[in-house]
Amino acid sequence: MCGIIGISSASPVVQDLYDGLVVLQHRGQDAAGIMTYDGRFQLKKGNGLAHDVFQAKHMVRLTGNIGIGHVRYTTAGSFDSASEAQPFYVNAPFGLSLIHNGNLTNYTDLKQQVTKDNSRYLNTNSDSEVLLNVLADEITKLRVKNLTPAHIFRALRKVYKRIKGSYSVICLIAGHGMLAFRDPYGIRPLVFGKRDSALGAEYIFASETVALDALGFQLMRNVVPGEAIFIDEQRQVFDKQIDKTKWAPCIFEWVYLARPDSVLDDVSVYKSRLRMGKFLSEQIKKAMKAGLKIDVVVPVPDTARSAAFEIASEIGVPCREGLIKNRYIGRTFIMPGQGIRKRSIKYKLNPIPLELEDKNVLLVDDSIVRGNTSRKIIEMVRGAGAKKVYFASSCPPLRNPCVYGVDMPSRKDFIAHNLSIEEVGKAIGADAIFYQSLKDLVAAVKAGNPKIKNFCTACLSGKYPTPDVTEEVLQRAEQSRGGIAAEEGLDGEGQLVLL
Repeated sequence: MCGIIGISSASPVVQDLYDGLVVLQHRGQDAAGIMTYDGRFQLKKGNGLAHDVFQAKHMVRLTGNIGIGHVRYTTAGSFDSASEAQPFYVNAPFGLSLIHNGNLTNYTDLKQQVTKDNSRYLNTNSDSEVLLNVLADEITKLRVKNLTPAHIFRALRKVYKRIKGSYSVICLIAGHGMLAFRDPYGIRPLVFGKRDSALGAEYIFASETVALDALGFQLMRNVVPGEAIFIDEQRQVFDKQIDKTKWAPCIFEWVYLARPDSVLDDVSVYKSRLRMGKFLSEQIKKAMKAGLKIDVVVPVPDTARSAAFEIASEIGVPCREGLIKNRYIGRTFIMPGQGIRKRSIKYKLNPIPLELEDKNVLLVDDSIVRGNTSRKIIEMVRGAGAKKVYFASSCPPLRNPCVYGVDMPSRKDFIAHNLSIEEVGKAIGADAIFYQSLKDLVAAVKAGNPKIKNFCTACLSGKYPTPDVTEEVLQRAEQSRGGIAAEEGLDGEGQLVLL
């Protein structure tokens, strides 16, 4: 998961790009980068949050009316290397700069093709740099001096045949314009918007609609799975369906990754989480009829708040803010390295004993991944005087690696991988545990857009939408940064390559 944004404007874009990255910061905290074009590429990138990477002196020199921006959450490459930050660029053909959200599952084969067969140089272990070079190679093979949208789409047909996995991409082509395209399954999101100005229409691509809202753009539509959209220097729009298979967006976007005020593939994240809470409340009602007593519902901030409110409403119990989040620490789940995650939990949240003491508390969280956060929160709530602590997850048990761009690469990292639901409850110290069913989760999201017939639920069901994901691919993923760091206590240090 990363955050990407691209803007083609009638005026300088750097401030809008920066503001957009701040709004998308929840999608990546490791690094940030901006590339603009004013006849030459202007680049600034580095490790850290957007407000740490970009200072006034950098903003002044990022000139141009077209540009792209990226916030990085490491799933391939080395998280502590600034050289791995995006955008990447190559000088030929024409000059290309690219940002990418997703993961290429055939990275190893592609790397061999690019370096051996195409004689191209790679400076990092990033699959995004490989993707950029595959695109550059296919455009080079066209052997044209005047690149047209038709040429670009022809090259992309070859690119789609070569790359596998998940990819939402925005690319600058020097002297020509901006290109955006999405993988045939639409696993990672990409939206397309428009803003009218005195100098004509301006366009934006972004990971989530919240970036459009913040910058005053109107949502036109989603980039369709397998579609490419090109905007030339006169801001004329060209689109082409390059490939299409089975639409299968990542369901974890609605569970956790996206902001609640975003709309992805025409499904409101907020409304989908309310429906998750409503479905989950049916299980809790049954337990209450069987004698379970709940005095208060407490959301684990912030992602679970919507579901918790709906659960409380459905079961007729007050919902209270029993846990307060430190706003100046990042999202624990997306911190690189198991050791870092463990250290951050103890100062991420603080309980309010007034809402917890002598009460039977139902904690509601979006998911349970490794179990560290859940266990620590339950200990906190008990320490604040709760009589009983129950735990509800609006997501089903996570048991399988994600190879499409979320940092869940090893089965050994999942607390539910070899445990039953009851055993998970005991392991995290809960008096009772409630998991959303997969059927209900799919229904909760699908209700927002019945046109979506399938979702990527691989981390929950073990069913991967792309046919190239074999046991060999999964085993390679388990030898990657997540599994190695967790097992050896490396905290994510060293050479970290997903595939």
